[in-house]
Amino acid sequence: MEIEQESGGGGGNGGCADHNEMGLSKGGDRDHHDHEGAMMYLVWEDLTVVLPNFGNGPTKRLLNGLTGYAEPGRIMAIMGPSGSGKSTLLDALAGRLSGNVVMTGNVLLNGKKRRLEYGGLAYVTQEDVLLGTLTVRETLTYSAHLRLPSSMSKDEVTDIVEGTISEMGLQDCGDRLIGNWHMRGISGGEKKRVSIALEILTRPQLLFLDEPTSGLDSASAFFVVEILKNVAHAGRTVISAIHQPSSEVFARYDDLFLLSGGETVYFGEAKLAAKFFAEAGFPCPSRRNPSDHFLRCINSDFDDIRAVLIESKRICETQNSFDPLRNLLTAEIKAMLIKKYRCSEYAARARARIQGISTIEGLVFERKSGGQAKWWKQLSTLTRRSFVNMSRDLGYYWLRIAIYTALSICVGTIFFDIGTSYSSIFARGACGGFVSGFMAFMSIGGFPSFIEEMKVFHRERLNGHYGIGVYMLSNFLSSFPFLTVMSLATASITYYMVKFRSGISHFAYDCLDLICSIAVIESCMMLIASLVPNFLMGVIVGAGYLGIMMMTAGFFRLLPDLPKIFWCYPVSYLNHATWALQGSYKNDLIGLEFDSLEIGGPKLKGEVILTTRLGVNLEYSKWWDLVAVVVILICYRLLFVAILKLRERASPLFRTLYAKRTLHHLKKRPSFRKLPSFPSARHQVQHSLSSQEGLNSPI
Repeated sequence: MEIEQESGGGGGNGGCADHNEMGLSKGGDRDHHDHEGAMMYLVWEDLTVVLPNFGNGPTKRLLNGLTGYAEPGRIMAIMGPSGSGKSTLLDALAGRLSGNVVMTGNVLLNGKKRRLEYGGLAYVTQEDVLLGTLTVRETLTYSAHLRLPSSMSKDEVTDIVEGTISEMGLQDCGDRLIGNWHMRGISGGEKKRVSIALEILTRPQLLFLDEPTSGLDSASAFFVVEILKNVAHAGRTVISAIHQPSSEVFARYDDLFLLSGGETVYFGEAKLAAKFFAEAGFPCPSRRNPSDHFLRCINSDFDDIRAVLIESKRICETQNSFDPLRNLLTAEIKAMLIKKYRCSEYAARARARIQGISTIEGLVFERKSGGQAKWWKQLSTLTRRSFVNMSRDLGYYWLRIAIYTALSICVGTIFFDIGTSYSSIFARGACGGFVSGFMAFMSIGGFPSFIEEMKVFHRERLNGHYGIGVYMLSNFLSSFPFLTVMSLATASITYYMVKFRSGISHFAYDCLDLICSIAVIESCMMLIASLVPNFLMGVIVGAGYLGIMMMTAGFFRLLPDLPKIFWCYPVSYLNHATWALQGSYKNDLIGLEFDSLEIGGPKLKGEVILTTRLGVNLEYSKWWDLVAVVVILICYRLLFVAILKLRERASPLFRTLYAKRTLHHLKKRPSFRKLPSFPSARHQVQHSLSSQEGLNSPI
């Protein structure tokens, strides 16, 4: 959430102005095809992010008054120890902060305050969210067809995909599966490179990466950063959070934003950072990785480790009067660096450059989606990709088809050749209720696989690859063949073994009724997945909801006997199981005659049994019951789209209101502006930095 405020203090990069002004006019390579106005200059002023605490505890400042900028043609590293605010800053700039934090300050894109819409940027998260059933080449190919213009030929798309594979060094694993819970796939480092390849495929103007080198060896990390540097030098703006790079990787970055406890320690050209530390009185020793030295000076955790080692008597604390660095607390060093930076020429250059960016003429902001393909091409591509995923994932449908088949055989043997005796009346009702109720309820078993697919959808949706409606429709089209196989297997076995009423129309109705019932439950689980935050809550909520639907379907208690208020009206009428069960009863019993309870008594007609014993209304045909199930199916799907659309559009408004209310509340607390950035014990330093020298390992 962001509230506009006056801009404040600075960060610094004084030596990049000439480079980027030159970058505005260069062109000619295959990537630099955009005009000057399409370049992205990102500026943030007095950026503060707080985690409110409405109780008696302190409010945490995750970021505190940060100012800086990122320019096209350069790659920036946001660096700092764990918990320093790297990912928070990245999320704040990208507009992806969680809903429980409040952001103040200005984020300006090309000199104006804008909310980055879906597809306005590319973001590579720490977690690799990929479909494990696809190969690397398939993953990139499907993504290319979703996002590249429909006017491009298949050969052109293939050339771009193959070029990206080569560029990211993925040739050796191009035809290997990414891997999931039952299939071994590529390594973690290769997954990270695939995630990056997906986003640089279309050469976005603004690219954010959250620790892209995590889990990679030094060679792979260098390779990845070199690729990102090439992307930046093609006129793109690249911002990357990075933890502790090697000296070779650190040297590839153009700019450095060094954070500690949410405060700016240094902002400027990466190659000048060592000079700044030397000017502050903390020179980097020879033959030491600069990034290691920077983090040693500002990471309070080293003091905590030192205290543990001294307490365990594994090392002895020594002081060196000739080396002031070794006798200072890390908190003191950090405070000195922060104070030094605020008054330094680097901060002044940053403020001057921010003013210079605001005066650049001709900058425009083209609001375009991340996906440029036509909707029909996106629909066909998503349908094919989803079908391949479903067919290769054993847990998505194949395991359920096997369980359905086995249960159908069990039902068929238990109710085998049920006949038309008096006792078979209730046996038929029980069998129909089990098939249309409980067996459809088992569709909840596909929820875990659907959650994994939803994660991919959320990532691609945030990056603007395609729309919600296209995804919903493609999911239904790709799953329909599997639903048909599942329903045909169940209906065929139970229908002919139990010997329900004969006739091809009755068999067809059974199949259609079961297909629609399973499709409704799958749509219901889609709806629940869009509302709950994780898999466990989804299963709990889904099982509870479907349990209520079974209780009000008319099997456990007849519909005329349900309490009129709420349970009968409107719950039973909104319940797909009510209509499905009534249609199943009508399909089987209408036209049949059953033996009387008394020997030699008159036959009992199926219509009489439906009205008197099962509480079924015969004023309308069974086909209207099927139509009602289809209508509920469509409503669930449309409701899924509506909820996601509403969350996208209403979320900024609610977050703005929440931020204003929170800030109004916090400003009443006199301690709010006086608290340190992190009041937790972890960041309270008690021991000197002297122990850090000469230690090969922090433990």
